[in-house]
Amino acid sequence: MRFSLQREVFLKPLAQVVNVVERRQTLPVLANLLVQVRSGQLSLTGTDLEVEMVSRIAVDDAQDGETTIPARKLFEIVRALPDGSKVTISQSAEKITVQAGRSRFTLSSLPANDFPSIEEIETTERVRVPEAALKELIERTAFAMAQQDVRYYLNGLLFDLRESSLRCVATDGHRLALCEAQLEDTVQTKRQIIVPRKGVTELQRLLEGGDRQLELEMGRGHLRVKRDDVTFTSKLIDGRFPDYEAVIPIGADKEVRMDREVLRASLQRAAILSNEKYRGVRIEVSPGQLRISAHNPEQEEAQEEVEAETRVDDLAVGFNVNYLLDALSSLRDEHVVLALRDANSSALVREASNERCRHVVMPLRL
Repeated sequence: MRFSLQREVFLKPLAQVVNVVERRQTLPVLANLLVQVRSGQLSLTGTDLEVEMVSRIAVDDAQDGETTIPARKLFEIVRALPDGSKVTISQSAEKITVQAGRSRFTLSSLPANDFPSIEEIETTERVRVPEAALKELIERTAFAMAQQDVRYYLNGLLFDLRESSLRCVATDGHRLALCEAQLEDTVQTKRQIIVPRKGVTELQRLLEGGDRQLELEMGRGHLRVKRDDVTFTSKLIDGRFPDYEAVIPIGADKEVRMDREVLRASLQRAAILSNEKYRGVRIEVSPGQLRISAHNPEQEEAQEEVEAETRVDDLAVGFNVNYLLDALSSLRDEHVVLALRDANSSALVREASNERCRHVVMPLRL
């Protein structure tokens, strides 16, 4: 096996794939990348048995073959080479030689046959979605995923496929984030799958935006995302996601409309003096304004007043300030709407111009 290519061209697919490789592995071969050269095309594969990433790129001076190379070492070597270097990688017996200019490195390899591959997927549903749309869905919801919750089905992101739309939903039991995008094709069957945190993180890192179409293949236990240069596969969480639509407050008719950036800055300032454990802030609504107050065990207090378009009078609710800030950070509009029902009900936070992305924050007793 042998191939050559420019350092910068090699670095991008290498960086995509090396992220998947776990630093602590049970099998030595999982610390390596599967490197295959066929008909002038190089493919690099990394896996941790949960997530698999395959990156493809055209190469010069190629000689077909396959092997596995230590992932981190190869990545660090290529990254440390000077800009504009031409990198040549060749194999003789069990040794791999990496050469660029006057630099030469010899790495050990393991047989390609030892490398595990995720079994073929029985695709039950296939949809096309623009890369920018999927990137936005994940960015605007993933922050609300639970972390190491015993309710394992919350430690991931729900992909809810409907007739002509794809929804991403995440919740940790205290707040919920939902965003949806329209699909060009109509889907035959409704389908829900839960992608684990690791898969969501790697997918988020991989997606670049733009108008390119991605193909999403859903199987019984896997999600596969195909782009012309990359194939990403993740195992799914086998569990039932809660009925999230039941969590979205109905009849939250007390609406408060305000400038998103002004509200965010006010909450950030009030948060400085909130209780470090509960992070609680009190929100009081009266006609034309919203008052935010926070205090802590040291008897310190913060008060902020924000102009708001509202006719609501005499309503006070407590919230975890971090949850509100996360929701506001993921919204894009200049103006946001806070929809409330009463002092004991969840708040619905959304953009003023549309309801495509919605956030639910549970109240806090202060």
